[in-house]
Amino acid sequence: MMLFKQREYLKYLLPALTVLALINIFPTFFLYIISLTNYDISQRVEDLSFVGLENYRYLFSIDKDFWKSICITLTYTFVSVTVELILGSAIALLFDANARFRKLKLSLFIIPMIATPSIIALMWKLILNAEYGVMNTFLRWMGCAGRNWLSTDFALVSLILIDIWQWTPYVTLMIYSGLQTVPQEPLEAADVDGASWFQKLVWIVLPHISTIVSITLLLKLIENLKSFDIVYNLTQGGPGNATELLSLHVFRLGFKQTHWLGRASACAVILLLIIIPIVSNLAKKISYSRESA
Repeated sequence: MMLFKQREYLKYLLPALTVLALINIFPTFFLYIISLTNYDISQRVEDLSFVGLENYRYLFSIDKDFWKSICITLTYTFVSVTVELILGSAIALLFDANARFRKLKLSLFIIPMIATPSIIALMWKLILNAEYGVMNTFLRWMGCAGRNWLSTDFALVSLILIDIWQWTPYVTLMIYSGLQTVPQEPLEAADVDGASWFQKLVWIVLPHISTIVSITLLLKLIENLKSFDIVYNLTQGGPGNATELLSLHVFRLGFKQTHWLGRASACAVILLLIIIPIVSNLAKKISYSRESA
């Protein structure tokens, strides 16, 4: 009580800190603890025992699917986010340059973003159907051979295309909102000096919107590294494990084929450890760019 009298602000912070601890810190701490046990849903609580780093040793030295799921996750994330950032930025620049029907174009553009994952998965399952899907029908109309888009060779490519289709509008909106904050005075001064469009983009526009680009990149990396819903609804990690992202590998270990919650928790901790350095580094860069602005 003495502490609350000396630092009155603590009693206002305490409710928020309590809620934060209950919904965030406690589950994370529980995850770390479970990852060090042999916890299995099918076993009795009395059989639960501490196994140290055995689950991590299993993942790194025995579970070959674990390494494959990491490669698939990094490939899926790197390709999707790179294309979305380039494509979304280009479309945002086009929207900014051409003001005609701007609100209508933006309204239509965000439709993929607001659709539910199950609807998106069902819609793309029909589009990518090898026999009567729209994609192969269009390819045959163009004189090209159809593909089995959900086969082992093309399933990951299909998932990347779907992610690009769904989330490029989000990148466009973020970049477009940043473009609206670029001051006109430096651009007008550059016009007087005879600067080209590309020079104005590189030396004036991009430095001004660098913070919002970094935030967009940060959020997209987090979103893609923990992707689950559309992939599960569309392929369930298959065929085989051709599209088994790390999040789906956690699900398979813990709930689907086996009930090894201890190993699934260890896998989830590793996924967390992959995300945390990326988030920390980008957050530092964002903070640094805001301070230097």
